[in-house]
Amino acid sequence: MIKGANVALSSLSTDVGSVMVSLGWSSPTGEGDADVSVLLLTSDGKVRSDADFYFYNNPVAPDGSVQLLGKAPTADGDEDRITFDLTAIPADVERIVVAASRYEGAGFGDLDDLRLTLADTSGEGLLRYSVADAGAVGALLFGELYRRAGDWKFRAIGQGYGSGLAGLATDFGVDIDDSAETGPEESAEEPVEAVGQVAVEAVGQVAIEAVGPVAGGPVAVQAVGPVAVVEPVVPGPPAPVPPRIAPRPSTAKKKVTLPKVAKKSLAENDAWRTARLFPASALKSDRERETRATSVLLSVMAQVPEFGRRLTAGFGAPTGRMETFTEVTLPNGDSPRRPDGVIRVERAGKLWTALVETKTNGNALKQDQVQAYVDIAARRGYEAVITLSNDVELEGSPLVQVKTDGRRKNKVALRHLSWAEVTHQAQMLIRHEGVANASHAWLLQELLHYLQHENSGCHGFQNMGPAWVPVRNGIDDETLCQGDARTVDVVESWERLVRQVCLRLGGELGQKVLPVQRTRRGTDPRDRRVALADRLCLDGKLDAELRIEGTPGVLALCADLRTGKLRTSIEIPAPDQGYPLTWAKRLVRQLDEAPADLHVETLVDGETGGPRGTLERLRPEPADILPANGARITGFRLSLFRGMGNTRGNAESGFIRSVDDSVDRFHTQVVATLDRRAPRPRQPVVGAAAG
Repeated sequence: MIKGANVALSSLSTDVGSVMVSLGWSSPTGEGDADVSVLLLTSDGKVRSDADFYFYNNPVAPDGSVQLLGKAPTADGDEDRITFDLTAIPADVERIVVAASRYEGAGFGDLDDLRLTLADTSGEGLLRYSVADAGAVGALLFGELYRRAGDWKFRAIGQGYGSGLAGLATDFGVDIDDSAETGPEESAEEPVEAVGQVAVEAVGQVAIEAVGPVAGGPVAVQAVGPVAVVEPVVPGPPAPVPPRIAPRPSTAKKKVTLPKVAKKSLAENDAWRTARLFPASALKSDRERETRATSVLLSVMAQVPEFGRRLTAGFGAPTGRMETFTEVTLPNGDSPRRPDGVIRVERAGKLWTALVETKTNGNALKQDQVQAYVDIAARRGYEAVITLSNDVELEGSPLVQVKTDGRRKNKVALRHLSWAEVTHQAQMLIRHEGVANASHAWLLQELLHYLQHENSGCHGFQNMGPAWVPVRNGIDDETLCQGDARTVDVVESWERLVRQVCLRLGGELGQKVLPVQRTRRGTDPRDRRVALADRLCLDGKLDAELRIEGTPGVLALCADLRTGKLRTSIEIPAPDQGYPLTWAKRLVRQLDEAPADLHVETLVDGETGGPRGTLERLRPEPADILPANGARITGFRLSLFRGMGNTRGNAESGFIRSVDDSVDRFHTQVVATLDRRAPRPRQPVVGAAAG
């Protein structure tokens, strides 16, 4: 599409009750980023209330009509995805504006390939709009969905706002309150002062907030261990309840502090084990693991709406009442098929249905099984088939290839979830964003415990594949040749591992962690991997970059298969003001608790070759890191090295384990100690418990 053009969605697809809008861009440095936002507008071009403004501090509509899903990796970098259930948009909303904003004075002119794409329920792309010449604006209107004669249409806008997110929101009638600074961190171990008739204490794994009076007197909510329990308090004289005033939205990014220490266990000794809702210790066969994992996951999805919606929204499921089933038999000629599970969502009398095929441990999905489920779904009018395994699907390299009958009117979306992604979404909700009530918090905690149990078989990508050892040996003895198909397999396994590392680290930190892709626009993912495989043959290295929200640079990871070493590093820019000696002293002070074997290298005019040394040597003499010829310092590179595991799997000495440990150690001991020059992490306040 071109700027100003519009199109009716019904002319593009017959299945546009739910659509996904994706905003994407790329950065020459790999560090550029922006935040998406959505505004629901009435006929006068204004929001009905501040609640119609959806952004990082308010990502989901209560009715599920709008949901900001966050970023997902693509071949060109990453993109922010938003789902709209157009059947649930209130009748008095006539326009839906989709925008994005930058922070810290950055402009969209610094980003490349600004684009918006729109897909239907099945995931089929319907339109693409590229924004040209965005300029130095801090906010940008990409486009809008609007009603005409009962149908939805899309218009390409491409209008910039120099005043940033706050100015954009204010122009559409949102009352922004950015006058107050973000308050100090709240400790989850300390009681929170009672408000009105409610006392709140957050201890252990979950922070819970109870709001409003409760029949029968005050209530104290306390999180004990991993869950929140509600205990009555002796009633006292009723206190006046102040009127509840809805706070105005603030574009200052919220911050929470995770609970630190759980209360002491009542167990008599360490041999006692807490009773679990989903025990995993007795599982013996792969079939038992698959059956148990499917049932555990689907039951929690149905009982915790926030979690179920988060996993299915990206697949085109509407917002509504969800039910899940296992041990389902479906007719299929002479041999009935039994999918591992079925998900059904009802909204306004209409049903959305997905068949689920599950694999655990290292078991691979079977093409004939998945093909049969796609055919059954097409015949029965079902919307999706969801595969679930430890593998991570890559763009341009599907885990299974299926054929679709173009003569069928009903389109079936084939989507994949990795167990690592399921774990990530549960972690984000339970540890960082919050859920609706204490029971839901407990259910998610039990699910996490089950998924992370060594016997569950749901541990994510754990094997570099059969090509790993031959390729390593070929590099070691210099017999590996360019064009060897096994090197492409290794590159794909490396990419899967890196994406899983991002999911795991992001879930633990509560921040966006994404792999950085430095490719030209339109590059075919397969061609990119072939080029990386040729480089692997030449230099014996696997490289990756991770962008962690809130850190001053990109975390680089390099596996040198020739030397058997892993290198984790980060480049931090030199300050804009001050003297080089002051910079060096300050850097050494910041790294006071970093490992003594940390390598520090000075970057001179953006290049390597400056002075370098270990932190142990630089601590008494920070000036040793300064170039003797007075050359201009542009930054510093910090690096840690460790040996690689020898096996392809996730054993104690395995390669995958060594990559996980290297990234964890470097982030904890080095990156976390640096100044946060980027904005603080966005971590919304933990959700309120039901009264």
